[in-house]
Amino acid sequence: MSDLIAPLPSPSSAPRSASDFFSDPYDSHPLWFKPSLFLSPDFDSESYISELRTFVPFDTLRSELRSHLASLNRELVDLINRDYADFVSLSTKLVDIDEAVVRMRAPLLGIREKIAAFRGSVEAALFALRSGLQQRSDAAAAREVLELLLDTFHVVSKVEKLIKVLPSAPSDWQKEDGVSLGRSSVNVENATQQDGNTMRETQSMLLERIASEMNRLKFYMAHAQNLPFVENMEKRIQSASVLLDASLGHCFIDGLNNSDTSVLYNCLRAYAAIDNTTNAEEIFRTTIVAPFIHKTIAHERSADATGSSDELENDYKLIKHFIAKDCKMLIEISSTEKSGLHVFNFLANSILKEVLSAIQKVKPGAFSPGRPTEFLKNYKASLDFLAYLEGYCSSRSAVTKFRTEAVCIEFMKQWNVGVYFSLRFQEIAGALDSALTSSSLVFIQDSDLNKQSFPNLMLRQSATLLESLLSCWKEDVLVFSAADKFLRLTLQLLSRYCIWVSSALHTRKGNASPSPGCDWAVSASAEDFVYVIHDVNYLVSEVCGDYLKHISQYISSCSTEVRDVVRMSILQGGDRLREVLPSLTNTIIEIIVDKSVEDLSQVKGITATYRLTNKPPPVRHSPYVVGILRHVKAFLEGEKATRYLTQATREELLLRTVTEITRRYYELADEVVSVARRTESSLQQFRRKAQKRAGAASGVSDDNVSETDKMCMQLFLDTQEYGRNISALGLKPAEIPVYCSLWQCVAPADRQNTISV
Repeated sequence: MSDLIAPLPSPSSAPRSASDFFSDPYDSHPLWFKPSLFLSPDFDSESYISELRTFVPFDTLRSELRSHLASLNRELVDLINRDYADFVSLSTKLVDIDEAVVRMRAPLLGIREKIAAFRGSVEAALFALRSGLQQRSDAAAAREVLELLLDTFHVVSKVEKLIKVLPSAPSDWQKEDGVSLGRSSVNVENATQQDGNTMRETQSMLLERIASEMNRLKFYMAHAQNLPFVENMEKRIQSASVLLDASLGHCFIDGLNNSDTSVLYNCLRAYAAIDNTTNAEEIFRTTIVAPFIHKTIAHERSADATGSSDELENDYKLIKHFIAKDCKMLIEISSTEKSGLHVFNFLANSILKEVLSAIQKVKPGAFSPGRPTEFLKNYKASLDFLAYLEGYCSSRSAVTKFRTEAVCIEFMKQWNVGVYFSLRFQEIAGALDSALTSSSLVFIQDSDLNKQSFPNLMLRQSATLLESLLSCWKEDVLVFSAADKFLRLTLQLLSRYCIWVSSALHTRKGNASPSPGCDWAVSASAEDFVYVIHDVNYLVSEVCGDYLKHISQYISSCSTEVRDVVRMSILQGGDRLREVLPSLTNTIIEIIVDKSVEDLSQVKGITATYRLTNKPPPVRHSPYVVGILRHVKAFLEGEKATRYLTQATREELLLRTVTEITRRYYELADEVVSVARRTESSLQQFRRKAQKRAGAASGVSDDNVSETDKMCMQLFLDTQEYGRNISALGLKPAEIPVYCSLWQCVAPADRQNTISV
């Protein structure tokens, strides 16, 4: 301590240096450093450092903390120096401390003994209190068990007594009623019948009461398991339960046979009370539903045994009539609101279950998709039957419950729609593929059935496509639950036809190996492709028109989003068909151009006509010019093009074909002129050299027309005539760029910019 005090003088007496007045005091800190945070009770050094390190360098933080530590040490030393005299005198003031401690020890020990004794008494009292509470709890539990056992015994006794009180079986009532009816008058008969109804209603009410007591008994047994007393009573309870089930079954059957609403209502409430709805549904199925179903289906099966018919439509009609007549009352009773009878599902577990069982036993072929037409007819009839059953459901929740029943799910599993679609796919797609793999185009004759069905189509391949497309959405083919698959099949059929056309065009060009059914394109004429263009145009208009409307009407019950997706898919299929039209048009143009080029080959003969000859300059066009466009004219004015091509298509064909022929003509003419001029230039050079060797005199006059000029004159006359032929077809030569190039290639210098034919 003296080491700390010696070097530090008193703050009041220490002289201040100039730096103390003109620099920052030693305890000044940056704005980000707040020493007051160290005094916070929830101060955490790690979080404090991690927050400051995001914007303060670690070295700066460390130096600032060290500076603050030094400041704290100085303050501590100042405090010790200020109160040092009090610290030193503290030990001198502590006199007779030991004696004071001795005097205080005896009372403190007495107090400790009293506290220990009191604590022991409190613990003893607490233990006694807890023991008493435990005994009371055990006594209460034992009393509860005893009361439970007594209640169980009383309920069992009551159930047994009530069962003994039950009247005799319904068969005995009927015998007694029959005897009394045979011996009494009309009034006595009515009274006896009323007594029988009253007896049935009384028994049903008594059975409902017994069922409620049995429900209580089940509750008691659930809370008194593994007790010897209850185990000894299990035989009595089981016996009572068996007697109750038997009596309740007899009463329920009698109520069904006599259509007694009160009895049925009481019996159903009794079944619901003992949670035995399955027994009631099974009794109704075996007693009422099964005899009629077996009689109906088995009778029709025997009547149609020779034809082995598995149709279900007539059966469903008879069953619907039976439900409306004999089952409606019970179904309405079980569907009564706020009756607690919604736990029954006679529609699924009684009626539909028996129908499914009968079909599986008597008409298993009805579920077979091997005969698609009969399968679809039976499937739609079954869906209609299910919709009829759902019509008896009183709410949407009831419909949902009906559809989620195991019997309904099993019934729907019997209809293998996937296999049915596969068979239809093979049938529809196979027919189209068979037509498209034919080695030649098959034209529809007037006597063909396809011609009568599709009079606007010319090819059997196109008619088969349209027939296949229509088959996908026929009433006797389409299954609505598989509509997405049939839509995909529709698009696949369109794609298959487009691929067939495209492959045929590639085969003609020799760009690919011949595909099955594409050999016809190699030897096909322009008129054959006219038929293809006509059919494709008709298919596009049909698919995007009436066919799309038919599909839209069929899926009108779907959401707007689904309808839009289907519409866009069909329109895309139509666009895919439309995309093959330019390729077909190009093929026709190539065929006509190739024929016309044969006449253009005579252009090269002009060179031989005027080279090294003394023929005079030409005055008329060459004979070949007349035949250049004869193929175009013959094609466009022919019956097939006029009848099966639209005006716009013919105009497009004319312009593009003439343009392509003119381009070929220009290439040949340009080649002839270029070669002639190069040859003439070489001959002139040779002549000039010869003249130099022979001397200045020469017998050759340069004023004569050169051979190249004669050729150009002949080509110019031919070009004029060719332009007149173009004008005769309805086109303006000056508006065809490649004809302008041809004109400028062969025209004289003074007529380069003026095209006049």
